[in-house]
Amino acid sequence: MKLIIQPDDGETPLLKAVRRARTKLDILIFRFDLLELEKALEAAVGRGVVVRALIAHTNRGGEKRLRKLELKMLGAGVMVARTADDLLRYHGKMLIADDELFVFGFNFTKLDIDRSRSFGIVTKEPRLVKEATALFDADSTRQPYSPGHDRLVVSPESSRRILAAFIEGARKQLLIYDGKISDRGMLRLLHARAKEGVDVRVLGKVGKAGGGIEARKLQGMRLHVRAMIRDGSAAFVGSQSLRKLELDGRREVGVIVSAPAVAGRMQEVFEADWLRTLSKSEAAKLGPEHARSVKAAE
Repeated sequence: MKLIIQPDDGETPLLKAVRRARTKLDILIFRFDLLELEKALEAAVGRGVVVRALIAHTNRGGEKRLRKLELKMLGAGVMVARTADDLLRYHGKMLIADDELFVFGFNFTKLDIDRSRSFGIVTKEPRLVKEATALFDADSTRQPYSPGHDRLVVSPESSRRILAAFIEGARKQLLIYDGKISDRGMLRLLHARAKEGVDVRVLGKVGKAGGGIEARKLQGMRLHVRAMIRDGSAAFVGSQSLRKLELDGRREVGVIVSAPAVAGRMQEVFEADWLRTLSKSEAAKLGPEHARSVKAAE
């Protein structure tokens, strides 16, 4: 299990995965403008790798680019399918390279990778790879998807149930990156955890019903990830916010990680990002050690 941290790691993990693939590459695309990655996919076809691209039927303001991308990939020998239009959006970000699964909080774009806080998870766990492949196959052929693994988080089929259980499992701390949390059911769960003494903090926004949950705006960079770190030992990374639409009405993909090393590193990143949000007076109240950490984070 590996963690990708953006903007620190850049395109390198993606390019390495595509360049070392030997038999198959499946890529789920919502937005895409990475020329080097496009060339790497074309080169993979050239060395005999079966490359399949599943491209969203729509995204806001970029449909012409998606259709142009389809034609370019088809011309390069990539097997291209377009997602159905039964859901409002197909918003997942995923790559399967041979026996390795990558689940991303970021799109394949320079904006998301170079200027945004985001994460990706890399795993070779056979059951997760198999489940992600089943999802890719179902969506590529426009067939129903039936969840078969509770660590692959798929909206709308399983995300509400799995993420609710993840939140309810917090005993000491729940750190969240989310552009806007507004689902009332999820907010009730967060309030319940906070009431039980769990340290619940959000980098992002919380809707009107979320009063009492501490939320701050990420400073110094754009936020483009949906992630949660629970008790420093488990984490969620994916494309779905805790919003009703993204839980119940769109295709979103995420993964639950039970790897303390990965969760612990995400916790460190969150705490550094959190410290950046503190004013000088707030930092002073926390004492000299925290003040030094704020300065280091900056």
